[in-house]
Amino acid sequence: MNDMKAKLLPVLFLILVAGACVPKEQVVLRSIDIKEVLPGGDGNPLLKAEAIFYNPNSSRMRLKRIDIDVLVDGKKAARIDQHLSALIKAKDEFSVPLEIQLNLKEVGLLDTILSLFGGKKYDIEFVGSIKVIVNGFPVRFPLNYKEQVKL
Repeated sequence: MNDMKAKLLPVLFLILVAGACVPKEQVVLRSIDIKEVLPGGDGNPLLKAEAIFYNPNSSRMRLKRIDIDVLVDGKKAARIDQHLSALIKAKDEFSVPLEIQLNLKEVGLLDTILSLFGGKKYDIEFVGSIKVIVNGFPVRFPLNYKEQVKL
């Protein structure tokens, strides 16, 4: 019986230490600030944007990866897969520059033509996750942000 306790004690200790290192609250995607909409090389728009996040935790962390699908009117139009190594301060807002090459073929040719003449409003949704490192432990936070943009 003592032999089993001796084996379980280190495992319980590791679980407690790992649990204490995990952030208590999720990092929040506050907004996507689209700075510029440029024509892309293939006729699809290129969005230059800045993602504004907030870390509500009292511990700093390092942003390692952004993995987001961009949906235009509910259809997948782009994927953001950026590998980073950016320091995130505790209880602070931080921003990450993004370049998003949209593929409006998925949305439809008619919508694309309409957007070129007069600008159409699109519902753009950012769905995915970010990966951070906190005290040496990887943590993944889900993201879901939606806004309406005139392209």
